[in-house]
Amino acid sequence: MKPYTTDAERWQAVQARDSAACGHFVYAVRSTGVYCQPACKSRLAKRANVEFFDIAAQAEAAGYRACKRCWATQRRTDLVARACRLIEAGDPAPGLDQLGAALNVSPFHLHRQFKAETGLTPKAYASAFRARRLRERLGEAGSVTEAIFDAGYNSNSRFYESAGERLGMRPREYRAGGEGAVIRFALAQCSLGAILVAQSERGICAIFLGDEPEPLLRDLQDKFPKAQLVGGDAGFERLVAEVIGFVEAPALGLALPLDVQGTAFQERVWQALREVPPGCRVSYSDIAERIGAPRAVRAVAQACAANSIAVAIPCHRVVRRDGDLSGYRWGVERKRQLLGRETAPS
Repeated sequence: MKPYTTDAERWQAVQARDSAACGHFVYAVRSTGVYCQPACKSRLAKRANVEFFDIAAQAEAAGYRACKRCWATQRRTDLVARACRLIEAGDPAPGLDQLGAALNVSPFHLHRQFKAETGLTPKAYASAFRARRLRERLGEAGSVTEAIFDAGYNSNSRFYESAGERLGMRPREYRAGGEGAVIRFALAQCSLGAILVAQSERGICAIFLGDEPEPLLRDLQDKFPKAQLVGGDAGFERLVAEVIGFVEAPALGLALPLDVQGTAFQERVWQALREVPPGCRVSYSDIAERIGAPRAVRAVAQACAANSIAVAIPCHRVVRRDGDLSGYRWGVERKRQLLGRETAPS
């Protein structure tokens, strides 16, 4: 069913300044004669003065004029989207001066608008896009070298300088689901149910929670289908005990290295989450603001859902703007318990 079709849904989106609703409708205010995007930051109008239109052209036909504030934001979004397409299509990616000339704006203005919209500079976006394309090509190309050049790196050395940062595992290990990587794991029980802890040579790469152990092992196999999965020895069991102790009391912290693997955007979200102190709660909007991408609320939620390292990357601390618990990959009840443990008096 198409979202935001009823006036009640649309008014709720306007009240929440829901950026996900932009593009689905506009709202107009009779007292000002202006129409706006649902996420407009202008002062909220009275409901009696508001009417809704499917598209901007309908609002203009009814005699309303565009809100300068939110439509300036829309123009910025369109500009940045065009810049992104040019970066993605370029081989090599165009520099800032080339982008400015192609879009008929000054390089300084483009740099500022791009950073405000995405939280990244054009150069950083180009680097992240190449890394994402490399991930895709590593599973398809005949060799790692072929994939590196297909992804837009001009030399092997430039890629390998940042390979560990971008992929976590070595390139040959990440390719085709962790082929050649050795991942130790163990299944155990904690107060939240079954727990799986997995560790690559670079750090903990998975903490899964669930009702039964078997689905957790299948999830690990799906994540790294060609890795060598090895049951942990007595030494590894001590590490698992440390993780379980952390799950039982998250405020204690976890002094273990993590092998974090995600896109550049996901890793920014996960790093922001790790900076949220135990006992604190934040919204998806808060995290989007912290990483410099205030309109990327939906993408932040998707990054939280993609997190494979439960509790250590504390997406359980993200709640709805009204304080209610939102979805959680490991179950809302586990989220409730984790939050309760963090706020309980010691």
